[in-house]
Amino acid sequence: MKKAFIALGLMMIGGFANAEVIGSVNTTFKLIGANDKILVEAFDDPQIKGVSCSLSRAKTGGISGSVGLAEDSSDAAVSCQQIGEIVIPDDIEDGENVFEKETSIFFKTMKVVRFYDKKRKVINYLVYSTKIIDGSPKNSVATVAVRPWK
Repeated sequence: MKKAFIALGLMMIGGFANAEVIGSVNTTFKLIGANDKILVEAFDDPQIKGVSCSLSRAKTGGISGSVGLAEDSSDAAVSCQQIGEIVIPDDIEDGENVFEKETSIFFKTMKVVRFYDKKRKVINYLVYSTKIIDGSPKNSVATVAVRPWK
C-alpha cells in the first residue's frame, strides 16, 4: 500500500521519464477522426544516466481515439541502449517504474520497469500493460550491458 502512495505521488510531480515522440506510422485508415497508428517514442532512464530507451506502442484512432475515450491495445516493444557512461546508484530498486503512459480513461496503463542484474552486469527493461481488473500478458524486454564508456 505504501508503494502505491509513493508511485501516485511521483506521478503527480513527474517522477517518471517523459517520452518524446520520434515518429509514427498509420496502420488503419479512419474516415472520421485520427487513423490508428504505431508511435515510436524515446525516453532516458530518469535514474540511470547513460541509458536511453525507444518504445513502440499502438495508438487507437477514430472519433473515440481523437477525443481520448478509446482504449489502446497492449501491443508494445522496448529497446534500450547505452548512450554514455552508466553509473548505477546504490539505492536502485528492482521493478521500479521508469516510464508510464495512460492508454485508456478506464485505468489502463503502459509501463516500463527496470531490473538490475548484478551477476551479469546488465540492466533489463520490461514493457507491459496493466488494468485494474485484468492486465495483459503481452510484454517485451530489452537488456543493456553495463560497460565502460569510451
